[in-house]
Amino acid sequence: MDEVVQLFTEAHVVMDLTLGPGGHSEALLESGVGTVVGVDRDPEALALARARLARFGDRFRAVAGSFSELGRIAAEAGVRAVEGTLFDLGVSSLHLDRPERGFSYRDDGPLDMRMSREGPTAADVVNGYPEEELARVIFELGGERMSRRIAAAIVRARQRSPIETTGELAAVVAGAVPRRRQGPHPARRTFQALRIEVNRELEELTASLPQAVDLLAPGGRLVVIAYQSAEDRIVKRFLLGEERLRVLTKRPVTPGEREVARNRRARSAKLRAAEKIAAAEAGADETSGRAA
Repeated sequence: MDEVVQLFTEAHVVMDLTLGPGGHSEALLESGVGTVVGVDRDPEALALARARLARFGDRFRAVAGSFSELGRIAAEAGVRAVEGTLFDLGVSSLHLDRPERGFSYRDDGPLDMRMSREGPTAADVVNGYPEEELARVIFELGGERMSRRIAAAIVRARQRSPIETTGELAAVVAGAVPRRRQGPHPARRTFQALRIEVNRELEELTASLPQAVDLLAPGGRLVVIAYQSAEDRIVKRFLLGEERLRVLTKRPVTPGEREVARNRRARSAKLRAAEKIAAAEAGADETSGRAA
């Protein structure tokens, strides 16, 4: 949290594209950022953030939408340029701590996982995808080495009866992989993969990053916090390949012991940041590169 605030100390307007309950927006407003526009596709998150940040009045605005729609959202909000854009990717406690949302393997609930409450659910994926496609999703989006074994177990289970709850799915996955005495729950990576697939998170991120740079004023900063390797690879490649940006973090910033103790979810976080350079400076860099 402190690193995020420090990166936006000169910002007048910041877009918080993964608003959630509003923690980052609150910290930015308290630090002196003039206006924060928060974007989220979860109606419950928007309601909580509006209530939490009501004391800031017109300095805070919450807008419904996916961050891949950033250009449209900014135009409709009357925002032409900002000094900061923040992505805090992944899932929040708002989702994990509520079994009825279907994100957690620890508590039984409907197998949903939709952030927007619209479109196909995780149950649709689990019960409808062919075995090979399930294995691909679990491997590529979850980094699960036993993806084929898990996909085969899911198909066998759903042939008996549809898998409709998080508890049922967690039990199927746990029964498909060797038992571990220590370490994370065996279904953790499978649940992560399904969440990313259901919400099209990688596609959303890929589509939104160029729009975020378009919206930045010269000197404005783009900050992305990723918790999963596929997300972080997309961010790293984009920042290094975007000629309008100067990368500020040669290596990703990771949380210290105090931050992890306060928030265990932060232990896998990787923060990357870049600053938009002026058009003339970008042109000069390009010319210098050709001359070399």
